[in-house]
Amino acid sequence: MSDMIDPQVHEKELEFEPGNEPAARKRMSKWTLYSRRFLRNKPAVVGIFIFLLLVAFAIVGPMMTEYDHIDMDFLNLSTGPSAEHWFGTNASGNDNFAQVSIGLQRSLMIAVTVSVGVTALSAVIGTAAAYFGGWTERTILLIIHFLMVVPSFLILAMISNDSGGDWRVIAFLMIFVVGWFFPARVIWTMALSLREREYVHAARYMGVRGFRIVLRHLLPNIGSLLVINFTLGIVSAVMTETGLSFLGFGVKIPDVSLGALIGSGANTITSAPWLFYFPAAALTLLTVSMALVADGLRDALDPTSAAGGRA
Repeated sequence: MSDMIDPQVHEKELEFEPGNEPAARKRMSKWTLYSRRFLRNKPAVVGIFIFLLLVAFAIVGPMMTEYDHIDMDFLNLSTGPSAEHWFGTNASGNDNFAQVSIGLQRSLMIAVTVSVGVTALSAVIGTAAAYFGGWTERTILLIIHFLMVVPSFLILAMISNDSGGDWRVIAFLMIFVVGWFFPARVIWTMALSLREREYVHAARYMGVRGFRIVLRHLLPNIGSLLVINFTLGIVSAVMTETGLSFLGFGVKIPDVSLGALIGSGANTITSAPWLFYFPAAALTLLTVSMALVADGLRDALDPTSAAGGRA
């Protein structure tokens, strides 16, 4: 990322308003500039709008139907969408609308938890390896490179299968088994150049402790990378959880997730296609919206990109 400048030194940027004279230049905060760049990206705005709608559906959806996701309506078994069951029902009589909303809620909770944990863990480990160097750097990189060649998805599947389908355990495992090592290596590469900056040498000369330098000087200067990693991490976590649940290693009944619903709906796609298409549509909208938001954030935070370079 090109946004590699000390935030304590560079707080303002100039903006040229169309049609104004140079004397009328206005100073504005860095975050105001980022917001304007992001809002100028129409696909990114559409993406954040879709994402907010999905979040609202996950929160409000269970309240919009009289059926809970585990309730069984024995008078409506495998019925299609109707006024009573908007998304239809499955073979057990469960309301598909309630299940999709709860499934989206669980998938979002897992994705956000995993993305926050992975971003924080990989940021601290990657920058610490770059700053301290020596045996610390060699040990961390050895662990990272080992985990990158191990079939971690299979390990995660075997361990999560013994968790009983608890989404909290699955999220914790996703953070520490498959999530952090690849972003940590990318962050280590970015932080290598930062450790030679003047303000880092000055802080070290003044006796500031190593971890304080990492937290106060290195991490803030890769903030744009961390924001994008967090956004893309949501997509990655959702897809990983979906794959686990689809294969039967993720969230289990009576709890549901989008992956679990897609996995069960795939078995009845010819006889009851609504059980597959509704959760699949929710998953598609979620991943597409996050991809659009990540692209908009990249352009907004990187002044060298085609769109980000224009104030």
